[in-house]
Amino acid sequence: MKFHHRRMPGAARGVLVACASALLTSCASSAPAEKPATPPPAESPAPAPTPKPTYGTFGFDLDGMDRSVKPGDNFYRHANGTWLDKTEIPADRSTYGMFTRLAEQADQRTRELIEAQTQAPEGSEGRKIGNVFASFLDEAAIEAKGVAPLKPELDRIAALSNKKQLSTELGKGLRADVDALNTGDITTDRIFGLWVTEDLNDPTRYAPYLLQGGLGLPDRDYYLVDSPRFKEVRQAYQQHIANMLKLAGLSEPEARAARVVDLETKLAKAHWSPVESRDITKTNNPWPREQFAKKAPGLDWNAYFTAAGLAQQPQVLVWQPSALTGISKLVGSEPLQAWKDYLSFRAISRGAPYLSKAFVDESFAFNGKTLAGAKQLRDRWKRAIDVTNSAMGMAVGRLYVEKHFPPEVKAAADTMVRNIVAAFGQRVDGLTWMSPETRARAREKVNTLQTSIGHPTKWRDYSGLEVVRGDAYGNAERASLFELQRNLGKLGQPVDRTEWYMVPHLVNALNSPQQNSIIFPAAILQPPFFDANADPAVNYGGIGAIIGHEIVHSFDDIGAKFDAHGKLANWWTKEDEARFEAAGKALTAQYNAYKPLPDLSVNGKLTLGENIADLGGAQVAYDAYKLSLGGKEAPVIDGFTGDQRFFLGFAQVWRNKYREQLLRRVLMTDGHSPGEYRAATVRNLDAWYQAFDVAPGQQLFLAPEQRIRIW
Repeated sequence: MKFHHRRMPGAARGVLVACASALLTSCASSAPAEKPATPPPAESPAPAPTPKPTYGTFGFDLDGMDRSVKPGDNFYRHANGTWLDKTEIPADRSTYGMFTRLAEQADQRTRELIEAQTQAPEGSEGRKIGNVFASFLDEAAIEAKGVAPLKPELDRIAALSNKKQLSTELGKGLRADVDALNTGDITTDRIFGLWVTEDLNDPTRYAPYLLQGGLGLPDRDYYLVDSPRFKEVRQAYQQHIANMLKLAGLSEPEARAARVVDLETKLAKAHWSPVESRDITKTNNPWPREQFAKKAPGLDWNAYFTAAGLAQQPQVLVWQPSALTGISKLVGSEPLQAWKDYLSFRAISRGAPYLSKAFVDESFAFNGKTLAGAKQLRDRWKRAIDVTNSAMGMAVGRLYVEKHFPPEVKAAADTMVRNIVAAFGQRVDGLTWMSPETRARAREKVNTLQTSIGHPTKWRDYSGLEVVRGDAYGNAERASLFELQRNLGKLGQPVDRTEWYMVPHLVNALNSPQQNSIIFPAAILQPPFFDANADPAVNYGGIGAIIGHEIVHSFDDIGAKFDAHGKLANWWTKEDEARFEAAGKALTAQYNAYKPLPDLSVNGKLTLGENIADLGGAQVAYDAYKLSLGGKEAPVIDGFTGDQRFFLGFAQVWRNKYREQLLRRVLMTDGHSPGEYRAATVRNLDAWYQAFDVAPGQQLFLAPEQRIRIW
């Protein structure tokens, strides 16, 4: 349940010094200091210039506004319209906004850190980082190897002669590459994905979860929707599969590709939809290991679990039971050759980024252009950073923190978060729709909420990861297996409640309901989210609303089902639960009405958790801002009141543009609404109406009784 989409890598410098007393105590205004009445003595040094914010005169980019649009008609365009009109999405990207702008800056900083490690002492962690990076950059060595790195796996697949061997091969392929709650990404190109985290029913122990997988396209609907657009995608996908198989030297690539698409379509029919997959009460299915053969016949589960390293686990939690049963049935019913073709393509597709240029270009032509709309492949050094982060992200993050996140910044951020948590606690205390009994349990959750700022308290140990200079493909494979073994190693061990699920140099934030914790990586603490030289109102609207967003995730439609200890348990009275669900249905309907594309709307059910967090986060940040004023009126700056600056700061962080292909994918699969509609949640806040004189008849206007109020 994180703040932004996982597949937007990035890192950036966090700066959080000037407002060290943070959000419940007032920060100094960014207005220029008054000139002294008399000039200083000649021998005195000239006064230091007043630091300026990164954006505009008070932390907001006024030039990006479109003042011809009334706030009450389209607040997003009012705040961002000129920026939207003038900004071009870079050719190598499918989306561009404040997050990606910071990611680009972060790439440059991370590049400097990683390149320096190529000369680190042999055998050191730093040298491993440098060798992963340098190996991926060595195009000549990669080109010379051609398809050779794939041969062992392809030969092993070709030699499969029965379904027991197939089950073993499928088990060998299991990887810890999904995270159902913390990232919202529950898809994997392996038939099942592994997630190792706290047990939903007993958060004092770790549990292994199996989740549906096996698809090469982004979602089941890409296979099943009967429309010209999706038919074109499927045709392009089948041709892409054939092209990849041909590059790898396999015979009859067209016939094999047809069998792969047919098999994946059958897998898609067994899959749960994204909305079904986020219903936490339906996903809580502990299965004793010995019952898998009965509950899901077809796959040889003994062979699978032995190969996967799960043979000693007495119980495995199944996220989508009917999908697991359906996929297992297909293992038994579909021809072995179809599975061999499928596994061959999967191996080629995963390996393509680390192989010769022909594989890279073909992979980008489909995955980058057809599915996401990008016009140009990203520079190799940028992809090398992604590869290095994937292999040794926490080690890279450690370097980042040492250079770009000093202790005083962490201390200031700690204070800020504590104050926003306190403001949310006050909101809980004042809720009129909630009974005292439920309020006491909600208060308990607030009081036990863990906050982690900047970086983890202990760093991951990569001493067991083998990195070989000049072996880009092998390094990636070994890193993936290392991550699997790290996760399997947690089983049976004491739960580490301080574990981080994000690297520190990611521009993002996260809530873990099983830990009852929130995490803010170092890289998000920078403009436009936070600027030490900006007006406090803008910072409250930016990082303040993000902090509030993550806090409220503990109380969204999923988070509210976990108690103060991270256990899936109902702590609501029936009456309060009914009121909460009614408010959620109203917010769902509000977002269902937004239609970014002529044939596709926002999915209010899929995005409900994020929409609740956006709404509550903006409200609690506004409360904290008002408390920071100590009862005084905020100054007017450049003609804008404090409340106006708060809401403009909130809208600014959601500046974003999408290519249509990616926007369509986001609307179908992502739990986050597009930025325009995240900003539109202000129409539910009374203070926004007062700040901008929003009146009946304007497009965003809601009568007071229609405004959705949850937290």
